[in-house]
Amino acid sequence: MSDDQIAILRSCGQVRPVREGEQLFRAGDPSEEFFVVLSGTVAVVEGHGDREQVVHVHDAHSFLGELGVLEGQAAFFSAVVRTPGEVLAVGSAALRDLLSREPALGDVILRAYLLRRTMLAGAGTGFRIIGSAFSPDTRRLLAFAARNRLPHRWADLEKDTEAEALLRRLGIAPQDTPIVVWHDYRVLRNPSNIELAQVIGLRTETVTRAVCDLMVVGAGPGGLAAAVYGASEGLSTVVLDAVATGGQAGTSSRIENYLGFPAGISGMELAERAVVQATRFGARITVPAEAAGLAQSEGTNLVRLADGSTVCANNVVVATGARYRRLTALGVERFEGLGIHYAATLWEARTCRLDTVAVVGGGNSAGQAALFMAQQSPAVHLLVRGGDLGHNMSRYLIDRIERHPRIHVHLHTEVREVTGEDRVESLVIEDNRTREQALLAARALFVFIGARPATSWLAGAVTLDRNGFIPTGQDVAQVAADLWKPLGRAPLALETDLPGVFAIGDVRSGSVKRVASAVGEGAMAVRLAHEHLGEVRPTAVR
Repeated sequence: MSDDQIAILRSCGQVRPVREGEQLFRAGDPSEEFFVVLSGTVAVVEGHGDREQVVHVHDAHSFLGELGVLEGQAAFFSAVVRTPGEVLAVGSAALRDLLSREPALGDVILRAYLLRRTMLAGAGTGFRIIGSAFSPDTRRLLAFAARNRLPHRWADLEKDTEAEALLRRLGIAPQDTPIVVWHDYRVLRNPSNIELAQVIGLRTETVTRAVCDLMVVGAGPGGLAAAVYGASEGLSTVVLDAVATGGQAGTSSRIENYLGFPAGISGMELAERAVVQATRFGARITVPAEAAGLAQSEGTNLVRLADGSTVCANNVVVATGARYRRLTALGVERFEGLGIHYAATLWEARTCRLDTVAVVGGGNSAGQAALFMAQQSPAVHLLVRGGDLGHNMSRYLIDRIERHPRIHVHLHTEVREVTGEDRVESLVIEDNRTREQALLAARALFVFIGARPATSWLAGAVTLDRNGFIPTGQDVAQVAADLWKPLGRAPLALETDLPGVFAIGDVRSGSVKRVASAVGEGAMAVRLAHEHLGEVRPTAVR
């Protein structure tokens, strides 16, 4: 940090002398302060005692911490003074307030924190998940950690002898796994996603005592855009997501056609920036929290959660998106989590580093995954059912794929069978014109096909089309017409057949399946929510 930047931070911080061996924060404790080293050195360490490992040493003008400081998560590492000196300490709440007034400084800190989180996640540091790759609960925990960009390590009981030794030391039988070891002092036995989130410091509590102005279900780009615009315009805003912020975009290694980012931006960075932005304006983001049902009572929307609680809102924005469909081929069910993946993030890439892989799909997500995996795999086979990449994929991706020496495109190709011993080893592929089959060696299969809307929780509450997507506006004007008579109007552009309930992004019938489109619809939904809010009695509590 420059002297000018430190001077800004001094206005809301406190200078402290520090001595050798002093611990500024401990792994597992809440991230309550932001530290700048003014003089001396501070080591960031993992573990303790004989197992202590130095992650990095900070000297004068360096600042400590990573993304958890801004998001209120527990610290993943400890910070210990190595050389006596002084530090500047700023409370995390004061830091967030300051950064809202000093966006240039905020961008420096946020960018550094995002890079640190990415590096830590890719380096295999953080808490440990010990379990078998054949265990559905192990795969659930790994997916939750990866989707939430949490630094973690996986010890596979089938391959890691040290994992077995650790279990013996802890007195845990292999059949009692998976377990999560949180900084060597706390063991969670097969925790639920919510239990793990609570330990890490993800916000899991929901507000049920008052009616909020705006409730957003789904924290992908569209949902986060609605949260940013709603909260910034003074609406009391609550955001829920069953798994993680970012949606499908959060699993993308690089989005290169999003306005304002000429060098591209990762889905993770886009999501984290939006989360910080939304919370800065006062939005409450709760993850994981799964919506299980929707109803209306006296003009108020009631969203029932999977834990049995209910959140009341004058407006609901449904932004739950769509998930990739499961590949229909022999052996798929057996190998899901054992080489078959539905995302291409750093974690999935770690599991098949230096292996030949295959990607199924002809859209942008498949193209981005192929390019990402080609950075480290000797060969990437892109399997496309159709005969033209240009049918669903952007031109800039096609050009890069066609130029890449390690990406091999197979048009008119479908997967008929996945084979292997304890994980994916090869694929039986078929030319869908000639029906000729061939065996393709691949140690991992990434699937990006179709779209299955996440609308099962809305069954019976709002009208769905035959594919499960939500029609809006004029498409539902004649449905439940009696609901609209008291309002004296037809459904608004993004409104469902339930007044005050809007659908945006991939979950909406007829929407353009692009990040920028979802973000635009999120902003538009807030404008429409203002219109509806003016029609209902003012019960919202800010």
